[in-house]
Amino acid sequence: MKKLRICYYPQIPCDPFIVEVPSLKEADKIMNLLADYDLFQYHNSIKHGFSDICVCIIEQWNEEEQEWHMNYLEQYFKYIKEEQQ
Repeated sequence: MKKLRICYYPQIPCDPFIVEVPSLKEADKIMNLLADYDLFQYHNSIKHGFSDICVCIIEQWNEEEQEWHMNYLEQYFKYIKEEQQ
């Protein structure tokens, strides 16, 4: 099983909010939740000073290099589809 995590940067520059996830399905849920929560805060004037960009990425642990590597969600879904065939 691959070790995955989400790194969410609500504005640039800043340190990311990081959460490990057990699966791509869970990663997709959390990424959508974070986006919906940001919209809620924006529309209700809760959070001020939004930047023009926020970034949400998935990283995978590389055992060989002992570090996290950035990957894109689309690549994972393509991999999952190939594995299911």
